[in-house]
Amino acid sequence: MQNFSFYSPTYFSFGKDAENNAGTLVKRFGGTKVLIHYGGGSVVCSGLLDRVKQSLEKENIPYAELGGVKPNPRSGLVYEGIELCRKEHINFVLAVGGGSTIDSSKAIAAGAVYDGDFWDFYCGKPIEKSLGVGTVLTIAAAGSEGSSGSVITKEEGMLKRGAGGDAMLPKFGILNPALTQTLPAYQTACGIADIIAHLYERYLTNTPEVEVTDRLIEALMLTMIHEGPRVIADPDNYDARANIMWAGMMAHNNSCGVGRSQDWNSHQIEHELSALYDCAHGAGLAVTMPAVFRYVMKHDVMRFAQVAVRVWGCQMDFTHPEVTAKEGIERLRSFLISIGMPKNFAELGAKEEDIPKLADMACNVNGEDGKLYGFVTLNEEDCIKIYQAMV
Repeated sequence: MQNFSFYSPTYFSFGKDAENNAGTLVKRFGGTKVLIHYGGGSVVCSGLLDRVKQSLEKENIPYAELGGVKPNPRSGLVYEGIELCRKEHINFVLAVGGGSTIDSSKAIAAGAVYDGDFWDFYCGKPIEKSLGVGTVLTIAAAGSEGSSGSVITKEEGMLKRGAGGDAMLPKFGILNPALTQTLPAYQTACGIADIIAHLYERYLTNTPEVEVTDRLIEALMLTMIHEGPRVIADPDNYDARANIMWAGMMAHNNSCGVGRSQDWNSHQIEHELSALYDCAHGAGLAVTMPAVFRYVMKHDVMRFAQVAVRVWGCQMDFTHPEVTAKEGIERLRSFLISIGMPKNFAELGAKEEDIPKLADMACNVNGEDGKLYGFVTLNEEDCIKIYQAMV
């Protein structure tokens, strides 16, 4: 295990009607004027936005509003939010929505106290300070409510890039599983795929002797395998929703990733799909992960065989461990398809002729060296082959 530092101070209020605590928590964490940031009509139609406003009014906290966040959140709305925060002297951003809304809120909060272009942070500039951020979660997926990361798509060039830093860690997260009960099955399944991807990205490590975090990851994967079908079959199953929601946070606050190298190549390769075609991130990951895993499996067959046995219930073939490893990858793919996820390029709306462009976009995310660094170092030729395997 490697040396590590772990900092995760977010306060969580979990359970039914927890959104009614929003005003109290904003006040507790120093918010005196708030930007309520949200997406589309669901938080309005459900009455959630009104309940959040009422909780702020109860604490005599003034607020401004900015809706319109889309999946794969865009830079244009971030710029609008930054301008609004400065104009209205806002010192706290309250995200009401899923990972896209939270990521957009983090970008606004960091950009509002920065003299330059917020996109600098998404090109590698360290984030040193930020407005306070709180979250009211409406979908279990990205885990952004417990992480320091944010992913934004820049409309010029449709570049999808990430940034992170302790300054952007949410001060609090309100997690009411009941708020996810009205989600369409497809969105729920996309969230499950995203959570599983966050776990695999940490599981694929070149660091030896990381048994504690291996076992934590395996336990969370088993939870998703158990609860996923239950919640698809019965959307009102509060207990299944609760377990998935907490697993989503645990999968991405990095408690499962400390002391070990991590991968993230599946995410980088998928980001270009959702940037170019605006497909759901989880859906893109459902197609990307099996293709990436098959391609890199030989790098460490026993790691793939281990997860196949411990999580997917495969029998270990000690003579031919690659058989077990491949079976585990296929069971992952079959599981994702079984809950409604797409299985290939066509179902994502992706085009085979765009593969060279996708590979170029993916491999220049870390600079101009044309490589992705993770469990296995990949170049553009590797990425082309991976994308082709998705067709």
